Parts: sequence; C-alpha cells; structure tokens
Amino acid sequence: MNTAQSWQHEFPLDPNICYLNHAAVAPWPQRAVEAVSRFARENALQGARDYPRWAKQEKHLRNQLRLLLNAPSSDDIALVKNTSEALSFVAQGIAWQAGDQIVTSDQEFPSNRIPWQALSERGVNLRQVALDGADPEQALIDAMGPHTRLLTISSVQYASGLKMDLARLGTACRARGVLFCVDAIQSLGALPFDAQAIDCDFAMADGHKWLLGPEGLGVFYCRASARDQLSLTQHGWHMVEAMGNYDLTDWSPAQSARRFEAGSPNTLAQHALSASLEVLLDVGIEQVATLLHQRTRYLIGRLEQLPGIRLLSPQTADRQSGIVTFAIDGIDHAALHRALMKAGVICAQRGGGIRWSPHFYTSENTLDLALSQLQTLMAAQQSKSTSR
Repeated sequence: MNTAQSWQHEFPLDPNICYLNHAAVAPWPQRAVEAVSRFARENALQGARDYPRWAKQEKHLRNQLRLLLNAPSSDDIALVKNTSEALSFVAQGIAWQAGDQIVTSDQEFPSNRIPWQALSERGVNLRQVALDGADPEQALIDAMGPHTRLLTISSVQYASGLKMDLARLGTACRARGVLFCVDAIQSLGALPFDAQAIDCDFAMADGHKWLLGPEGLGVFYCRASARDQLSLTQHGWHMVEAMGNYDLTDWSPAQSARRFEAGSPNTLAQHALSASLEVLLDVGIEQVATLLHQRTRYLIGRLEQLPGIRLLSPQTADRQSGIVTFAIDGIDHAALHRALMKAGVICAQRGGGIRWSPHFYTSENTLDLALSQLQTLMAAQQSKSTSR
C-alpha cells in the first residue's frame, strides 16, 4: 500500500527532531545520499573517465523534470542554479519598453519581486496586487491593462500557503497577449503541476524544497515559442547548438532551453536531484499530494482546537498547499520559533506567525509530537507573561 509509512525508510531523520520545514530546505531521501556517495567514490577512483555516463544522467534528469512539469518536451527544460537565476533570465531577457507594466502580487518572496523591481531603471512599472480579497485571481486579472507585458505569480504563496488557480490566470493572460510566468518553488514536488494545462510561458523552481534535492540546482521551463523572446544574458560552451565542437567559431545558441545553461553543469547535484525525483515519481505526484493534504488537514484540525491560535493559511481545500502558518495571540513569535527549534521542531517564522510544512512521508506521530511541544512552549510563554 502506497502510504506515508511505506516511504519513511527513505527519510532516516534524527528521532529527536520533528522536521516541518520542507517549504524552506528539505532533508534528502536515502537514495540521494547513496547517489552522491557513489558519484564521489567514482570521481575519487576514476576521475571523469565515465563522463559520457554523466551526460546520460543529465538527459535523464531533464526527462524527470519534464514529467513533473508536464512539459511538451525535455527540450523545454533548462537546468539552472536556482529560481532567482531563472526569473532573472526572464526579467533581463525581455525587450522592455518604457511604460511597460508587470503585474504580480503583494505576497511574493523576494526572488519573484526583486528582478522585476530592478527594471524600474528602464521605465518598467511593477504593480503589486493585494491577494487578501475573496477572489485573488480576479484582482490580478483586473490589474492587467493595455501596457501589461507579463504576469508573474507564485503557484503557492510562501508565507500563507495560498494556492493560486493557475489555469484561470493562464487563460486570462492568453486572451490579453500577456506573458505568464510562474514561480513554482512552493508547489513542484508537492502538488501536481501542468505547464500545458495552465498555459504558462515560463516556470521555475529550486530543487531543495519539495523536490527533496540539494541546493544549487533548479529547473527553468521555457515554452518553445517564448524562447526567442528572451535575449541571452550569459554565454559559454554549454549553451551552443553544436555543443562539443570546440573548434567551431561560427556558433549559434542551442534551439532548446539548454541555451540558458552557459557553462559546466553541476554533475554532483544532478545525481542527487535525480535520485530524489525518482522517489517522488515512484510514489506518484497525485499520491504525494493526497498524503500531504491529509497531513495539512490533520494539522489544521488539531491547531483549531488550541486556544488563542489563529490560522493564517487558507482553510478551504482548493486553496490549501503543504504550508500551514498560524499565529498565537499574546505570544512573541520570534521567541516561540527559537524555542521550537531548540526543542527539535524544525520550522520557520514567516508571514507574522509560525510556518509548518510537512511532506508526504511525515508521520502522524511526528505531527503529534510537534503539537505537544507547541502546547508546552505556549503554556510556558503564557505563564511567563502572566507572572510579569
């Protein structure tokens, strides 16, 4: 049976911690650890003798990412350092004109805000739309006008965990001739993602969150028809069409998304990420999402029973992701976060509260222990406040 318990052997976490921080940096599955160990031994004993095999591994990784994104082709997949790099490729690659407008939300992580703000020196206006209304998609759609060139939005908001209706936004962009860019870092590997169904031009994500991989390697999906709309900002031996022909002086960029990969690939991280994706694909992303939804619903249900807690994450199923953020009346959240970390509940302080982010394999026992620690620390803080 494909349950969370049947996959816990892949995650031999320290029994003294409750890991609820996948929206920040995830632990590697055992397969990734073993893949890195094998690669390191191979490199130490043989150097790059088997480099052609490394190239095959790179090709395999592209296809794994194609499957997770439901991209039309692995040619649409570029392997990048991180989400910020991919977003910068888009921001710096478009031929902007003074007066152009970009629409985004007021809840974006800096990676999906700073590259666009940096365009102000070219006369490009960034419009940040509030998402706290009853219909956040309509608010974004209404903000698009005749000068809007691009809509950029996170698939899931990093602080609240709000899940966006990307297909609706993609339809609106296509009807208006607006480019559609999706920062998918808080959903890829946790929830199904379909680049074709949502009709996006660009999507990107790091490997070190829900994809369970290492830092320093991410994915950039670029629709084939949109590639020529981006001027290249980096150049090197790896991004040319005739890669491997080192004597050719009359070069041209690769027709595929490899054109965004300037130099030597991160082969070590490729081996690790590929092993991590193998776990997700073996479980099946639909089942990953089902198991994760069970965990977030369990957390929300238990948190709602605790006095003084306010949920900051959506409570309707169609808006929920793997992120559960909550605040506590009369509590110093910075102090509470430090205490939780010291007690072994690995989490983050985000969005005015405490953010917990389990994954599909997280056991109910882990959640119960984290909740017990939370109750103990809440009582201690409240007692200290009362005694003053």
